[in-house]
Amino acid sequence: MFFLPFNFVGLLSLVLKVETVIAGMERFAFKGVASNLVSYLTDVMEMSNSSAAKYVNSWVGFTWMLPLLVATLADSYWDRYATILASSVLYAAGLVALTSRTLTWPWIHSNKPGSVLSLSLSLYMISLGQGGYNPSLQAFGAEQNEDELPCANNNDQTSDKKSLFFQWWYFGVCCGSLAGIAVMSCIQDTFGWGLGFSIPTLAMMISILLFLCGNRFYMHKHSRIMDGKFDDIVVGAKALFSKMIRYGRCLPSKEYTLVELELQEKELCNGDSDQEIQGFMEKPDENMKLLEVVKIVLRLLPVWLMLLMFAVIFQQPATFFTKQGMTMKRNIGTEFKIPPAALQSAITVAIILLMPLYDTCFIPLVRTLTGNEKGVTIFQRMAIGMLLSVVAMVVAAITEKRRLEASKNREIESKEVQLTIFWLLPQYILLGISDIFTVVGMQEFFYCEVPARMRTVGMALNTSVFGVGSFLSALIISVIEHLTTSGDGKNSWFSDDMDEARLDYYYWFLALSSAISLLSFVIFCKFFR
Repeated sequence: MFFLPFNFVGLLSLVLKVETVIAGMERFAFKGVASNLVSYLTDVMEMSNSSAAKYVNSWVGFTWMLPLLVATLADSYWDRYATILASSVLYAAGLVALTSRTLTWPWIHSNKPGSVLSLSLSLYMISLGQGGYNPSLQAFGAEQNEDELPCANNNDQTSDKKSLFFQWWYFGVCCGSLAGIAVMSCIQDTFGWGLGFSIPTLAMMISILLFLCGNRFYMHKHSRIMDGKFDDIVVGAKALFSKMIRYGRCLPSKEYTLVELELQEKELCNGDSDQEIQGFMEKPDENMKLLEVVKIVLRLLPVWLMLLMFAVIFQQPATFFTKQGMTMKRNIGTEFKIPPAALQSAITVAIILLMPLYDTCFIPLVRTLTGNEKGVTIFQRMAIGMLLSVVAMVVAAITEKRRLEASKNREIESKEVQLTIFWLLPQYILLGISDIFTVVGMQEFFYCEVPARMRTVGMALNTSVFGVGSFLSALIISVIEHLTTSGDGKNSWFSDDMDEARLDYYYWFLALSSAISLLSFVIFCKFFR
């Protein structure tokens, strides 16, 4: 197990592990780009609100989904350390391409489709890099703590340590996210997008160097669940099929008796295929590994599906919450205006401030009520977070209704309603608290419900929830926009004119859908073992 080369102890040594610091820097880089991307698309690329929201959701969805494919390869054929290093270089290359494009935009500005294409190439290069980076880094970090944090469901002490690792890993990630959202949105709105994208690029490059510097301290393991066993399965299957064909040729129906007598004297088929089958059948446990992987994924699929609506809600702060904030009073004093995307930092602030209270206050209190040493089970933890996300959507709908009413009374020349942007804080904070429960619970659940050699796949299953949730969010927007748009192209729930948009209806829809998912989740958990 590796600690930073300082003599820190306890909590400080855990938080400041190199793996957690690197993860925080990666989140700083990603959030520095993603958190305010919808503003870049509407202000610079001149997209409509709904088009920008769908573009961001699709990109984020692809980014979250890709780890599911890459992690399988990383666990099967690649080394995690090499995967992290190669992915981080590709990640940085995408950030460099995005920064270069932004810096040269004033000289190459055009409305041709090529401008969107070049932006997409840069962003999806970042996605490809992150696809291998995030799940491998988290599994690699947990691997460094394997001796101290084993995943033993029957041991409360080790289970508590495991939960603590994931909580403080998420704490470190949130610190990076907070800096990326709060700092970079201000820089992008004040000093421009060139500098606003250059700083995340520099941060990612520094994280690569930091990762390389810690190489001699890492515990390296080969992360392969098959180790060539897939080839054994193919060889064995081919040999078995070949033998079946030969067996069929040896048994013409008219000469059955003769052949039966001959079979008593000699083997059915001779050759290398017998040896191949024998070698294949001598390793039944190894060659059933692929089927075990499928069984595990299918076993976790219901939980995965019921978490999708939580993932849809997870996308709202970076899209429509930000657009809401653009129309509200944002002044602090006479000079400074709060960037709308900066309010996303309220989520991470809530996590950073309240996560320590989870262990010191919430768990002891609940432990006295439930008699459970951990306070709540993983399923209960996730369910509490899902419930809070439903409440957040209800609050968002009520706030949006109030914003629409205030917009009717504003001055004609004013672009801002006389309602402070801080009215949006409750919905952000509630989502932050829900993350403490559900997101951390998801990480622990998908990590522990897979075999040790499939931990990267487990982390990828976790991130893929948010990937599919992003695509589902884009699909929901498209369907609702189609159903609510009148013949003249107006009166959509997602109208570019925020005075005509009905985001409150959209938030009520999300709240109802999430409540149904929560009810299904609670019922299912009673039968899951």
